[in-house]
Amino acid sequence: MSVRHTKYRYFNTWRLKCVYLILSIFASLCLPGPSFSQSIDLTLERAVSIAMENSYRIRRLELGIERTRLFLKARQAQLKSSVALEVKSPEFEKVSDYKWNSTLQRDEIVKQNTRLWEAELSVSQPVILFGYPTNGYLSLNSRTYRYNQQKNDTENTTWYNRYFVRYKQPFFQPNFLKNNITEAKLDLEGENLRYISDQVDLIDDISDDYFDLFEEAYRSKIYANEVEDLERVLDIAETAADDDPSRKIELLQVKLELGNAHERLLRNKSSVRSETENLRGNIGLGKEVLLTLDPEIDIRPLEINTEEAVRYGLSLRPRLRELEIQKKNGEINLDNTKGRNAFHLDLELTYGLEKQDEVFNNLWSKYDNSYSVSVEAYIPIWDWGRRKTLIEAGKISLRRSELAIEEFREKVETDIYNAIEDLQEYQRRTLTMEEHLETSESLTEASIEQYEDGKMTLQDLLRSIKTQSETGRTFLNAYLGYRKSSLSLMTKTYYDFEFGQPLIERFQVRQR
Repeated sequence: MSVRHTKYRYFNTWRLKCVYLILSIFASLCLPGPSFSQSIDLTLERAVSIAMENSYRIRRLELGIERTRLFLKARQAQLKSSVALEVKSPEFEKVSDYKWNSTLQRDEIVKQNTRLWEAELSVSQPVILFGYPTNGYLSLNSRTYRYNQQKNDTENTTWYNRYFVRYKQPFFQPNFLKNNITEAKLDLEGENLRYISDQVDLIDDISDDYFDLFEEAYRSKIYANEVEDLERVLDIAETAADDDPSRKIELLQVKLELGNAHERLLRNKSSVRSETENLRGNIGLGKEVLLTLDPEIDIRPLEINTEEAVRYGLSLRPRLRELEIQKKNGEINLDNTKGRNAFHLDLELTYGLEKQDEVFNNLWSKYDNSYSVSVEAYIPIWDWGRRKTLIEAGKISLRRSELAIEEFREKVETDIYNAIEDLQEYQRRTLTMEEHLETSESLTEASIEQYEDGKMTLQDLLRSIKTQSETGRTFLNAYLGYRKSSLSLMTKTYYDFEFGQPLIERFQVRQR
């Protein structure tokens, strides 16, 4: 390479940097608002991270998860002992009602005038066998009351005290306690799955905006390289025109091409600014932050095992698990439906000590044994087929859930196969076009040297420069297809093949 050519290349590279600097300052002055106090060099990962931090949708999901976690905690508390105190202080009654008179052997209307002060303390515990809630309850109870009856000027006071154990157990009924806790766990899992899904959807949205900006920024790089090459050709054409006036037409033609190239570069600057502002708004950054993007192309070929990718998609895809949760909820609802208005028994047993006396201090000694046994049965006779119809409807809902799971599994497999084919195709095209671009750049460099030495016509040289620009744009399109297909495969399998990590492990719920 000649000394003169080296000087031209150095001078034009320096001049191109000056043009970039002027364009950056001009773009900054055109943007309204306060001066920039912070500068961020954007990458896809950084743009996604900023969007995650600023996303109202992610914050709402985190609050939803926290709320559902509290609901689960509240339902799990049903498995623990509870203490309750019921107080009647007092209960006054002055009414007439019919009562049985054993002396007269008939009902008679009696005027009642009573005062009741009562307190009942109960400690209740669900009965759990081998970690399984039985739907029954065991409780320790204490009941004390004072009962006053007044007639004319006479007052009769009775004190009563009882300590007893109560056991209540339903039979032939759904285990509502177990079902409630299972539903709460499924709700929490569903909230976590939606949290992960929305983060991946956010990545997909931000990636589209980022690659739109990346495309325009890389186009600026292509146009800037074209300007640099044409400026070198302009210097050569000026020298040739000075030496040979008949070649002045070549100088005019180069100036025309250079002017068009400058116009393309300036027009693309507007597209870069527009895409930058679009991305800024979507990731939640104010105008006081200066965003820059260096469109460096990094190709990391991926080797994808199709069977492994399908396995990831079927095991990690939140939507599939959400459909399974929907089916499980349907099974619980069907179980509850079968139990409503169906034959069932309620058994209640009590055993304890009791004492009644007119003197309060006498309540605490010489207790009498007390017990009770109660069996209540509900026997449905006729409901015009209401329960049967509801059960059939529940079974149909369950079958619909099963069909939705089957359909989605097939769709996941098909989508993954297509995504892998797209990725492999774009990967081959990108690697091939990278080689073509290097060849085109070498060809342009050799063409400029031959034109300078008078061994090539200007038309052939301009065609070579145009071919290099077209090759650069084709390479850009192939690379963007490669990156987008890689992201598409990630969103369909919920596995990052580039880093070898499931997305569920990456997107954990932030604890508050």
